[in-house]
Amino acid sequence: MSQASRKLVLAAAAGLLAFGACAVAERSRPEGHDDFAIVQKVLQHPRCQNCHIPGDAPLQLDDGRVHGQNVVRGAHGMGTPGLGCAACHGQSNPPASYGAHMPPGAPNWRLPPPGQKMVFLGLTAGELCRSLKDPAQNGGRDLEALLHHVSEDALVLWGWDPGHGRVPVDVPHDQFVAAFRRWIEAGAPCPEP
Repeated sequence: MSQASRKLVLAAAAGLLAFGACAVAERSRPEGHDDFAIVQKVLQHPRCQNCHIPGDAPLQLDDGRVHGQNVVRGAHGMGTPGLGCAACHGQSNPPASYGAHMPPGAPNWRLPPPGQKMVFLGLTAGELCRSLKDPAQNGGRDLEALLHHVSEDALVLWGWDPGHGRVPVDVPHDQFVAAFRRWIEAGAPCPEP
């Protein structure tokens, strides 16, 4: 066998070994991790993370700037006396004829309460996953209650219909809910770190 033929055979063998290692690594990835990646993508979209913040001043717009008018969370997540969320945010989005950048609306517009902020902003995938599973951080919900919340809560659903001039969540809602369900069914594994 010539030197060139040997190199070709060795290169082919190395390629097969690498392919086999990739296939094994792919199969050994815990079930549910790909589904959680979809969940993370949705929860860390501006429509969600602008209100799921570590501080008390909500964010707005796609670039996550601090909400104007010195709006803050307040004692129950609904703003402060005299400047509650409902002072500007109605039960539904205003008509497109009002123009862009009008206050959006959905039933019960609010932030999570200060004792259970449900922070999504700035967390790694693992931190977000662990916080979702922790009732002390997620509004006292088990995983099935969280699934119900993201499936049916009108304020959550607003993310897919945010009104004129806003970018909706880019994963279709039914795909998000299906991924959330599969992640739970896989045992809700968390990526590291």
